[in-house]
Amino acid sequence: MVFLNHGSFGACPRPVFEVYQRWQRELERQPVELLARRYEGLIEEAKSRLAGFLGARPEDLVFCPNATSGMNVVARSLPLGTGDEVLVTNHEYGAVSRLWEHVCARTGAALVVRTLAPGPALVDELWSAVTARTRVVSVSHVTSATALRFPVEEVCARARSEGILSAVDGAHAPGQIELELDALGADFYAGNCHKWLCAPKGSGFLHVRPEHQATITPQVIGWGEDEGSFAARHRWQGTRDPAAYLAVPAAIDFLAEHGWDEVRGRCYGLARAARVRLAELTGLAPLAPDETWLGQMTAAELPECDIDALKRRLYDEHRIEVPVYRFEERSVVRASFQGYNDDSDLDALVAALRAELQL
Repeated sequence: MVFLNHGSFGACPRPVFEVYQRWQRELERQPVELLARRYEGLIEEAKSRLAGFLGARPEDLVFCPNATSGMNVVARSLPLGTGDEVLVTNHEYGAVSRLWEHVCARTGAALVVRTLAPGPALVDELWSAVTARTRVVSVSHVTSATALRFPVEEVCARARSEGILSAVDGAHAPGQIELELDALGADFYAGNCHKWLCAPKGSGFLHVRPEHQATITPQVIGWGEDEGSFAARHRWQGTRDPAAYLAVPAAIDFLAEHGWDEVRGRCYGLARAARVRLAELTGLAPLAPDETWLGQMTAAELPECDIDALKRRLYDEHRIEVPVYRFEERSVVRASFQGYNDDSDLDALVAALRAELQL
């Protein structure tokens, strides 16, 4: 199998998965011991390791199942009302776009979608849609559909200077790009550990600046609700398996032990090469104007085609797992490169697309 879809659901390394399973076995052998006596200390220890990796304070960070869950916690907690506006871009992840549509419909706020072209004027173009009613700007750090690294530092700084809340969907950032959350300055930042950080599925986080923590309500109200701190309120939300959270330190260790800076650099090189080769193959301009917009994945426009049939044939006939989908009116393929990929995987994708699209 040529696997070029780590950006959706990638492999958890065997040593990390073994730690995950060890925690699951321990939970089932002694559930009361783990959940009633050790849970708080174990979670705080794992969270402290993650905070160090992310450049954040542990007290500003809570675990959640995934970035979409974290964005839900934020969006459902904000005191929006009639006349308020939430500003997003046309590059946002579909689930988060639907979340804001739901919240705005429930609160009477208006959702404003700004269509953006990547380039040096992107933030100015986004800000052209800001009004006196704008309360929140919600953007992706690395976009899912277009695989672009957005200048979120500039977005967050500009929002803060104008008294607008910034919410960042960082689903693709941890482990793929260096993060310093305190320095980045987002009011709210939700991320995944199960993608590029290589932790087990079901491990994500939400980071909230201290001045907003009192207003952020857990999705599940339970025993922690009457405790004072942000971390305590979100720590216990009913009985659940914490093994994925507790395995996050093992994922951080795995990256350190295997020289992941070098691995990321090699994967970035594959993404750069894919950007050029796919554009040369199709004759269509790359979605990323230059390589500075890339991380470890790249999206490319394809000639008009039956995307479902193409995706099926890539999988059935060529054994290539890669997403093919619509972004607005365009057919798009997105290739992700992780430590297990090499040049031969990119070669296989280019050859398969050439054959299937008759290019």
